[in-house]
Amino acid sequence: MSGTPKGELVCSANDIQVKQALRILIDGYPVAVVRDSMGDIHAIGDTCSHADISLSEGDVEGCAIECWGHGSQFDLRSGQPLQLPAYDPVPVFAVELDGDDVYVDVTNVLNGAAVNNY
Repeated sequence: MSGTPKGELVCSANDIQVKQALRILIDGYPVAVVRDSMGDIHAIGDTCSHADISLSEGDVEGCAIECWGHGSQFDLRSGQPLQLPAYDPVPVFAVELDGDDVYVDVTNVLNGAAVNNY
């Protein structure tokens, strides 16, 4: 990586196992940092767009995370809901790796989804 990473240093890549999510707060905003089934790291808004439930407490399968409350699933790359009852996407944030350090930039919303309460 060249230059200074953008965003906040949130964790080490080693802190997140495959098919696991970690809830972090950036300036009070909840973000789920997720390692998908292939080992790639993503950052999404941690609140389900259907109900006020933490997505980081849900199951990760493939490149999706499931909300444990009502079963909505969200694509980790696009934030789009893959299963009802959610209709609205969750924000997807820029992630940069610098060695094992994981940086998330909540000012860089990759999918244009609304970032509530930030």
